[in-house]
Amino acid sequence: MADETRLDWGKIARRIRVPLGFVFAVLYFWLARPTWRFLLLGAGLILPGLLIRALASGHVRKNEALATSGPYAYTRNPLYLGSLLIGIGFAIAARSWWVGGLILLMFFAIYLPVIRGEEAFLSSKFPEFEEYARCVPRMFPRLTPVSSVKEDAGGFSLPLYLQHREYNALIGSIAIVAGLVIKMFWFHQ
Repeated sequence: MADETRLDWGKIARRIRVPLGFVFAVLYFWLARPTWRFLLLGAGLILPGLLIRALASGHVRKNEALATSGPYAYTRNPLYLGSLLIGIGFAIAARSWWVGGLILLMFFAIYLPVIRGEEAFLSSKFPEFEEYARCVPRMFPRLTPVSSVKEDAGGFSLPLYLQHREYNALIGSIAIVAGLVIKMFWFHQ
């Protein structure tokens, strides 16, 4: 019964994460009290998060092969790690404890169940996933790439990056930064 509930919540979480993100964006701008200093501090996490997501999206061939190269040699979930860094960076940029708390709540309530569901799918689709999961941590990366995991073919692929439309994370981040700058000028902070 507990597994069924978790799987059901994982399905719900997967469906609501994007619409919930738009609702959160409204709250974010309402609660944000940005300053140049905190915007620059936040950028110190936002930029690496965007880079990790971009690199990861250029290595993953969804439902075709288990991604184990590039960022996937360090963490099983580089896309979510990148998102977490971006979220923490924007929480810092917002200069609001409420925003930081909401981001962490959303991560644990939404993304962890989604990650578990994706791992269950990968385990059923790719027999090599179990060995990969033993060697590569779920979220926080290893310091060195795993050498015992077979590298999948090729390196970073720009066509994959474009196919996954990962550039939307960059566009969205630029829009949020622009919104924070406008709010700073509007309220003369």
